[in-house]
Amino acid sequence: MAHGNKNRTIAATQMNASSSRAHTIISIELTQKEINYANVTEKFSVINLVDLAGSEKVSKTGATGDRLKEGSSINKSLTVLGMVISALADIAMGKKGKVIPYRDSSLTRILQNALGGNSKTQMICAISPSNDNYDETL
Repeated sequence: MAHGNKNRTIAATQMNASSSRAHTIISIELTQKEINYANVTEKFSVINLVDLAGSEKVSKTGATGDRLKEGSSINKSLTVLGMVISALADIAMGKKGKVIPYRDSSLTRILQNALGGNSKTQMICAISPSNDNYDETL
């Protein structure tokens, strides 16, 4: 975690003095081996801890230059994540022929197994109660 925090990109915007400028993914791989006589049974699992950078409205953040590019990338990956989740929900509801756009974003490609594999997902959201931030929260 310390290594990940050292590599985390943070920069000031008009909304936040230490705004996260990238998503952070920490993967923990667990292997359990059970040895019974001549048989070896192995179970493998991965826990992904994901800190998503928040969506950005350029007019609120005052982003220009590199901050503007970062904000655009953040928004694109969050949009694709929403599209992937929507497509997975449609498939779960029985809709046929849906294509899941995992490859449209590095974020969704990295999390593909966690999103659509044999997994359980828990999400904790930090959202703004302000009406001014309704669109971003939604």
